[in-house]
Amino acid sequence: MSLRAKWTLGGAIGGGALAGLLATGSSALALYFARRVITPVKQRTSDQEVLAVLRDGDGMQVILAATPETTVEGVYGFFFDGGKGHARIGRIVSYSPADGTVLREVEAVYAGDIDTARRGWWSGALYPDPATAGIASEDVLIDVDGGQAPAWLVRAEGGGRIWAIMVHGRGATRQEALRAVAPARELGLTSLLVSYRNDGLAPSADDGRYGLGSTEWRDVEAAIEYALANGAEEIVLFGWSMGGAICLQTADLSRYRHLIRALVLDAPVINWVNVLAHHAQLNRIPSLVGRYGQLMLGHPLGRRLTGLSAPVDLKAMDWVARAVEVRTPTLIIHSVDDEYVPYEPSAILAERNPDMVTFETFSRARHTKEWNVDPDRWEGLVKAWLRTQLAPRTNPGQRSPEEP
Repeated sequence: MSLRAKWTLGGAIGGGALAGLLATGSSALALYFARRVITPVKQRTSDQEVLAVLRDGDGMQVILAATPETTVEGVYGFFFDGGKGHARIGRIVSYSPADGTVLREVEAVYAGDIDTARRGWWSGALYPDPATAGIASEDVLIDVDGGQAPAWLVRAEGGGRIWAIMVHGRGATRQEALRAVAPARELGLTSLLVSYRNDGLAPSADDGRYGLGSTEWRDVEAAIEYALANGAEEIVLFGWSMGGAICLQTADLSRYRHLIRALVLDAPVINWVNVLAHHAQLNRIPSLVGRYGQLMLGHPLGRRLTGLSAPVDLKAMDWVARAVEVRTPTLIIHSVDDEYVPYEPSAILAERNPDMVTFETFSRARHTKEWNVDPDRWEGLVKAWLRTQLAPRTNPGQRSPEEP
């Protein structure tokens, strides 16, 4: 073999080995990305730093490291000490971009000692439970696959034949839904704040993986069944983030879908392909690798790698493509500054199906924190829209009392 032929062969072998290594690395990265999407997080990351707590008589303030979360006006929950501590953080007193600090009011501390807190995480959930929010509730259990899922039941005055079933988002809990109970009660709705598989309260799924809405909707159907057995005649579904995707699946697939009067969705996942591409970009994962990860989630052979018991059909949950199939009146509230779930699919869905979908935008609010930035506007929009949707129906051709 000539020297030139040897170099050519060596280059081919070396190039093939390098390509193999790159392919192996890309596959590993794609698998990591896919698993991260569907694997429940056992412990939230404490990514907010507490620099100091100041006391003045009965008042309390906290100095926090300035971040995109802590520098937005509004009222928020702050969890610390691994989630054992919980405080309600209010208005911004001062903000120093040069120092990278923000001073905010501490409105209440529900659990833990914030004086000793060093790190924690920001949340839209203000209250740990209904009682803390001044709401009378009952602890109930809903029969679901694998056992029973705890829920909070808040009865409307006089009973209420329409129930609001509230579905939290990925990595959150039913605490997230407490913000919507007051407007629901004003409308005469009984509220059921549910838990679902893999959220840390309800029984885990057999595979211990999120279905991104493709499996969790069955737990919401079980909640509807519970409501109907306890006096409900019709249902309104509230959903936040992935909870919105779950609600859309429920309205599409449930045997009780004809009883679902309306959907109220806050920052919902309308198109998982869009959200996963967004997160691949945020994590500087090449787009091809991100798409490979999506393929792993949806392909039958990917189950062995991801741990899913069944593939996740991302196309079936693309409500931009399926816009005309949305047949339940839907209100979508979504911030244009949502860093986690881009708002554009929500806007496109409303544009493609304006008869069924009403879209209201907020600004400045981070993911699912529209209420926190402007609770009066959030509640006003929800109440005004639902009053129209829940108005008594008249029979075709029947005249209203006001008509001559």
